[in-house]
Amino acid sequence: MLVSIQGIKGSYHHDVACALYGKEVSILECLSFDKMAESISNSEARVGIMAIENSIAGSIIPNYTIIDKLNLKIIGEYYININHNLLAYKGVKISDIEKISSHPMALLQCKDYLKKTNKTIIEDVDTAHVAKLISEKKLKNVAAIASISASKIYGLNLLARNIQSVDYNQTRFVIISKKVDQKTKEKANKASIKFVLSHRNGSLANVLNIISDYEINLTKIQSVPIIESPWKYSFFVDLTFPSLKNYKKCFNDLKSVSEELKEFGLYNNFKK
Repeated sequence: MLVSIQGIKGSYHHDVACALYGKEVSILECLSFDKMAESISNSEARVGIMAIENSIAGSIIPNYTIIDKLNLKIIGEYYININHNLLAYKGVKISDIEKISSHPMALLQCKDYLKKTNKTIIEDVDTAHVAKLISEKKLKNVAAIASISASKIYGLNLLARNIQSVDYNQTRFVIISKKVDQKTKEKANKASIKFVLSHRNGSLANVLNIISDYEINLTKIQSVPIIESPWKYSFFVDLTFPSLKNYKKCFNDLKSVSEELKEFGLYNNFKK
């Protein structure tokens, strides 16, 4: 099975793919979330791994829109602890470093450490991509913020360990596909949905009341602007429930109070 990831081998997406499908899993490397999602949409890969939110940096809001636009399905989720490390070419010391480069989310998660340095900070498309460039081009004035896996794959020195601002730094990844397996749906205890509401007073309260009435737990709600309609928003919601039957009744009731209602997937809640 070919698994599409944002990034390359040694990235955190690669770590998740290995955890879910084994270390010998076949990987399709994509240097953007758009390219990764398109590879699922056009059936180049069967499933994709996509980071959706982080406990420090928050939601990756554009990824909700990507899933929605391409009509992809969420078939699962996975959480990992993100431990960022400062990596450099063999023999290089911290005093030799002029630039630190990584993915924007990784830089954001390490902002307290970076504030204390006098290095130039440069954004890149992927954490492991920087590590690979340092290794291949023998860059001795650049350091990467990346995983331990990246240091091993690309043979880099570990200059500093666990430089994220908060020790508990966890990222939630979703597994996306073009369609949902029926057996997965039957065993599901979590759903990801989207609804659009009118500007009438109490419209959001009506939705929340319906969810509460069915004893369903709302674990996340994220508003995303609708570009075509200024000051109007889509709401992306995660729900957990003990009864699939209750969820289906709730979903049907939500149709009556929503201008638009869409289900992205039914899947099993990952036990952290």
